[in-house]
Amino acid sequence: MLAGSTPEDEAPEGRDSNTFMVPKKEISMVPDMGKWKRSQAYADYMGFVLTLNEGVKGKKLTCEYKVSETVEKVLELLGTLDRWINETPPVDQPSRFGNKAYRTWYSKLDQEAEALVSAVLPADKYAAAPEIAVYLKESVGNATRIDYGTGHEAAFAAFLCCLCKVGALRVDDQLAIVFKIFNRYLSVMRKLQRTYRMEPAGSQGVWGLDDFQFLPFIWGSSQFIDHPTLEPRHFIDERVVNEHHLDYMFLDCIKFINEMKTGPFAEHSNQLWNISAVPSWSKVNQGLIRMYKAECLEKFPVIQHFKFGSLLSIQPTKH
Repeated sequence: MLAGSTPEDEAPEGRDSNTFMVPKKEISMVPDMGKWKRSQAYADYMGFVLTLNEGVKGKKLTCEYKVSETVEKVLELLGTLDRWINETPPVDQPSRFGNKAYRTWYSKLDQEAEALVSAVLPADKYAAAPEIAVYLKESVGNATRIDYGTGHEAAFAAFLCCLCKVGALRVDDQLAIVFKIFNRYLSVMRKLQRTYRMEPAGSQGVWGLDDFQFLPFIWGSSQFIDHPTLEPRHFIDERVVNEHHLDYMFLDCIKFINEMKTGPFAEHSNQLWNISAVPSWSKVNQGLIRMYKAECLEKFPVIQHFKFGSLLSIQPTKH
């Protein structure tokens, strides 16, 4: 099951339309973090990330997998966001970073998000659109600060998790969720970051894993588990990156870093450089999952922005 759901959740016909709600913030002070870690939302979110982590283990981006109608519709949605970037060129402004045209692009999404989400949902689940659309809007960066970071990425994973919870995406969509949808999302985010020179949100500079993303490193390292020849030490070799990036999400992330940053890799991406010394991909994968929990999901500055509704609930887990 996806999203740590039980078989009853897989067919939520019993959901009355009025049980959906517009998600809101619940973590307003550091002591609230315990509430988050004990919540059904945390269990469902982490369960979703780990289910996908298992699903992509040892598989290439180019392998064969089913692409359902819903997956196609989500890809169309992402294609629309991409097209809007082309229609909203950056404006001339004194500051190099945070191009204000991003706000124009974002306001289109703000207006259209519910309609975009409705188009992805089965007819009997339209009532969930206002709830799920919130996660889509939160997943593309912040319009005030014109920045993007792992909290926005988490909102996109939450968006996908919600689509699973209402039964729009299903268990057999797992590979397509990561290899098609999430990969397309990454390409749109990179285009946003480049076009509007977005700032990294809450960046830890060279001490963070990456300025913008985290999940593709987790899922990307899982793709490499038990690979016959490519070891962690190989990803800092540009020849390897250029040859294999279309098959492996991890290498595609490295390629983007190499294009965006200058100077020695060990200096601009110290954490990743350290990871290249880890002997096996399964160790890398386990380490990244631990690091994701500690550096993203258990950090107040990230989680204070997370929103909770009926699908991702602040209520404590039922044990």
